[in-house]
Amino acid sequence: MWGSAQTPQSILKSVFGYDQFRGHQAEVIDAVVSGQSAAVIMPTGAGKSLCYQIPALLRQGTAIVISPLIALMDDQVAAAHAVGIKAAALNSAMPYDAQIAAEEALRSGALDLLFVAPERANLPGFHRLLMASDVALFAIDEAHCVSEWGHDFRPDYRQLGQLCDAFPGVPRIALTATADERTRADILEQLAIPNDQLFVSGFDRENIFYDVALKTSPMSQLKTFLRGQEQGSTGIIYCQTRNKTEEVAASLARDGYDAIAYHAGLEASDRTQRQARFLREDGLIMVATVAFGMGINKPDVRYVVHMGLPKSIEAYYQETGRAGRDGLPAQALLLWGAQDIVQARWFIQNSDAPDAQKAVDLSRLQTLIDYCETLECRRVPLLRYFGDPYEGPCKNCSTCLSPPEQEDVTEAMRMLLSAVYRTGQSFGLHYVVDVLRGSDQDKIRKFGHDALSVFGIGKELAKSDWLDLGKLAQTKGYLQEGEHRAQHLTAAARPVLKGEEQVFQRKERARKAAKASKRRASIDLPPEAQTLFEELRAWRTQQAKAQGVPAYVIFPDATLEAIALHRPQSEEELLEINGVGC
Repeated sequence: MWGSAQTPQSILKSVFGYDQFRGHQAEVIDAVVSGQSAAVIMPTGAGKSLCYQIPALLRQGTAIVISPLIALMDDQVAAAHAVGIKAAALNSAMPYDAQIAAEEALRSGALDLLFVAPERANLPGFHRLLMASDVALFAIDEAHCVSEWGHDFRPDYRQLGQLCDAFPGVPRIALTATADERTRADILEQLAIPNDQLFVSGFDRENIFYDVALKTSPMSQLKTFLRGQEQGSTGIIYCQTRNKTEEVAASLARDGYDAIAYHAGLEASDRTQRQARFLREDGLIMVATVAFGMGINKPDVRYVVHMGLPKSIEAYYQETGRAGRDGLPAQALLLWGAQDIVQARWFIQNSDAPDAQKAVDLSRLQTLIDYCETLECRRVPLLRYFGDPYEGPCKNCSTCLSPPEQEDVTEAMRMLLSAVYRTGQSFGLHYVVDVLRGSDQDKIRKFGHDALSVFGIGKELAKSDWLDLGKLAQTKGYLQEGEHRAQHLTAAARPVLKGEEQVFQRKERARKAAKASKRRASIDLPPEAQTLFEELRAWRTQQAKAQGVPAYVIFPDATLEAIALHRPQSEEELLEINGVGC
């Protein structure tokens, strides 16, 4: 516990170098310092860690921080040490003598923070260790993992409520960036946090430019996007399979990019080494599956690209939120296609999950599809999902920058769905389109489909147009692909066939290579300040290597930018810069 004269405000400035709290930070900190529990839903980069770090410095004892990944604990500890906080980690990857030292430091009260993984936290031996120690609070990071409705549910998180219950009077604080209403309610219930102690900040990340594009030539689209980024900027590219991460990383490396792959199939030592490189180096591109990213606290990631559909809106929001944590301009690009949807639906429907979970997953998938297809400002459906009303336009997304036109394709869609029905729902999309266009094929005559009323009624549209419409039908859930790629009508198709529902699509759907890809996420500095900024970044890299810590632990880009712009001439002037502590 720090001096009794300290206040949250004084620690905010003297330790962390910031002048003002943001959002609900002050309320949360006051609640936890006074011994109350809290659940905190704040967007990535909004300063959730301060909500437990400052109470840890003001309360008697050690704050126990449940952190999801052992691989990140060294960096969390290094970041705490950099601002004078006494911290340690306790995990199985540490040498035995280091574990003993951390345990002794906890018992003796020599620590402000102790980071542990949920698996360690649930061990009986760790409970006994805590019973012999003075616990200030429990901080449960990535708390959406507590909920079975969360997108990253982990059973070990589910047991943390029992750990907290064993220490009555010790406040608990659950923190996450992504939780819809169902997930929030489950977190509160599992961790026994009162409903009135839920703090939800606005979800809008104003500095992120959101762009969504249909896949046409994914690698070409990706490279066009990368050419629009500042040289040497850091980014994350998410792929859906391990092989794809290797392919994309190799292709980028051949083009001169500093790109590496990351996935669960790598040896643990390789994953640790690659993650350490990403955290410590500037200008690296991490091409990864979703196995990478949770808990990453690198502030200067300038872009996040998805090469296919993410798992859900929650997953998408969390993954894109790894860009621009420093508040500077950043971009999020999502490339998607109808086949992504077909594959996602197949995995959900053929999983071993209970029917109730499948229904939830299918509903979340449809919400994600609706987001991709939206004709309105992209922030509107994204923020609406999290219960954060937003009317737009934001003027910082692809639909606001280049408003899409739409066309009524109801009649053509009815023709297509009718053709699927009349051919017996037993054929693939290409065959159905050939029937619609009146193709002269032996196969069509063999099945007698040249005598159907739908035969030849679609000659005015090119085959490619009909195939695009078929993809739209799959996207909207009117068609579902079965065995041998046969198309089947769903219940959602009925209102369209009966003329009760109109269907609209974007004009030139396949043309959607992101126009905003050339929008640079650059720091707007005058030339002389830009030169100094680059020199400061080089100095920061040297310092980080010398101290064995990530570069952002020394100073984030936003602080270096302010130093380069204002050029402080004394220690007092330097301390006036946001992000510079004593």
